[in-house]
Amino acid sequence: MDARTQELRDAHDVLSEWYAKNLVGVLESMPIERAMLDLFAEMTLSVGTDIADVGCGTGRLLPYLASRGLSPRGVDLSPKMIEVAQQENPGFAYEVADLRDLPFEDTSLAGVVCWFSLIYLAPDARVPAFTELARVVKPGGYLVTAFKHGDGTGHRNPPGSLVEDFGIDFDRYWLSAREMEARFADAGFTLLFQGSTPPEAPEPSYGYMLVRKADSESA
Repeated sequence: MDARTQELRDAHDVLSEWYAKNLVGVLESMPIERAMLDLFAEMTLSVGTDIADVGCGTGRLLPYLASRGLSPRGVDLSPKMIEVAQQENPGFAYEVADLRDLPFEDTSLAGVVCWFSLIYLAPDARVPAFTELARVVKPGGYLVTAFKHGDGTGHRNPPGSLVEDFGIDFDRYWLSAREMEARFADAGFTLLFQGSTPPEAPEPSYGYMLVRKADSESA
């Protein structure tokens, strides 16, 4: 594992308990995020029910996705996040894995959720990551993502941020909607819907995309 990935894993191991305590019930107050997940679920059910939350963190989205008729599994880079997920949101399959090397067979999933998990992709990681996501999704399957708008430049957390209190830091790469769409297109996905929220300092604008993998007949 390269140093950058190890740093990201170690940092999220440290943050896992904080996430578990502070993100409980957050989805209930976020109608836009629920609407995106609902749209994803309704579209994906026409293909199948087996999906993965890639970068699942504490597993907070899995019960909601299951309530929409899907059969979700969770994957995260951080072993501690997976440990907390198994405790806080039991009853689902979880596994530690890198986004660039997913533990799924080719075209085995009807859909994938990437909820703020693509914001850590350095330039050299982007093609492998988007290619790997396309590998595991069935033709005609769906992927939904939430991300933060930016220019793709790497940056660290600002002074005084939460992670500074924990004595940790890690690289983030917020991508533009244009780059996100282009990356998905290069990997074989077609954009179906995108939206964004206004920025609320110090956070940037949040973006949301639903994409569909090309059918094998039209690929």
